[in-house]
Amino acid sequence: MKKKYIWIGVIVILALIGLWQYLSSKKESQKIGFKMTKIETGRITNYVTATGTIEPVVKVEVGTQVSGIVKKLYVDYNSVVKKGQVIAELDKTNLQSEYQSQQSNLAKAQSDYNYQKSNHDRMKTLHDKGLIADNEYEAAVQSFQSAKSSLSVASQNLQKAKTNLSYATITSPIDGVVLSKSVEEGQTVAASFSTPTLFYIANNLTQMRVIASVDEADIGNVADGQRVEFTVDAYVGETFNGTVTQVRQNATTTNNVVTYEVVVDAPNPDLKLKPGLTANITIYTKESGEVLTVQPKALKFNPMQYDGVQGYSIDHASKELAATRPAKGQGILWTLESKVFKAKMVNVGMSSKIATEVSGSIREGEPVVLEMSANAMPQMSSDEGGNSPFMPKRPGSGNRSGAPSGRR
Repeated sequence: MKKKYIWIGVIVILALIGLWQYLSSKKESQKIGFKMTKIETGRITNYVTATGTIEPVVKVEVGTQVSGIVKKLYVDYNSVVKKGQVIAELDKTNLQSEYQSQQSNLAKAQSDYNYQKSNHDRMKTLHDKGLIADNEYEAAVQSFQSAKSSLSVASQNLQKAKTNLSYATITSPIDGVVLSKSVEEGQTVAASFSTPTLFYIANNLTQMRVIASVDEADIGNVADGQRVEFTVDAYVGETFNGTVTQVRQNATTTNNVVTYEVVVDAPNPDLKLKPGLTANITIYTKESGEVLTVQPKALKFNPMQYDGVQGYSIDHASKELAATRPAKGQGILWTLESKVFKAKMVNVGMSSKIATEVSGSIREGEPVVLEMSANAMPQMSSDEGGNSPFMPKRPGSGNRSGAPSGRR
């Protein structure tokens, strides 16, 4: 019985030794590696996106200030018009009668004025000679002043009737193109409470603009003069260019979302852009020239936890450099040679989500550590890494530092 327990103990010990050897070999096989990236030359771009509506720069509503029946229309949709050109006429019968009536009233008022003036002058002469009483002279003065006022009123009424008669002939206020018309011949328009709109006329369709709504979180980055690219669903795959011309201060709140209007000029020499189209715009808030760039993640890598692990080490100077806190506008990149990490202090400039500008003790094409990659040999994250069997190409890679990046 005692011998049986001895054998059981031996078997347990052997099992534990086997398990320990298995785990040790398993752990040994899990070698760590580090993903590398290269310093590249490119452009860094930050941008914000928004949607907007394409509109003419100048769009005028043409209406009428008098009521009447539309007698004649001289233009239709898409008609090209010149400033002062007659585009419609209302029936003038009643307006002409009113004008003639006011002419008669003016003539009567003029005749009465002439009589009262002569009477006034005569009574003044007699009064100056003491031949008439004061009250007679004062009555003549009052009648003269009344006739003078009546003449002024009759003159103004005639001018008003003349103006109303002229309103029956509707002309284009600008050079442009008729976008829409809201009446037909024979239709009655009433201007009792508000001016009815007859036409919309756009000034110049070769120069359009986009009125875009930019979210409050992004509006602080938008300024006049920034470059804009936009697309419209009418032309799939085609990109149009513009420039920010105005950032309006008035906020609009819709469903608790605050936006601001941004005006973008949009040259339209081919007349492809039509009023009312929805534009998906990209405003480039910051753009760099050709600079050295690196993936932002590389500036966050710290190899201190890997010092002495599986043969990896950090040289003494790099440890001292890493122990000092980088100043504002600086960062540390790490190179890896023969399992030895070396730190390089660099100046950090403009940054986007996929690229950060760096300068200093670094050169184009130089490999730097991006991140730790478990169960993997050191590999490059850039396409150029495919030149080495230990640094295969990253499938699907296509974003470079020059690609647009920023807030969406």
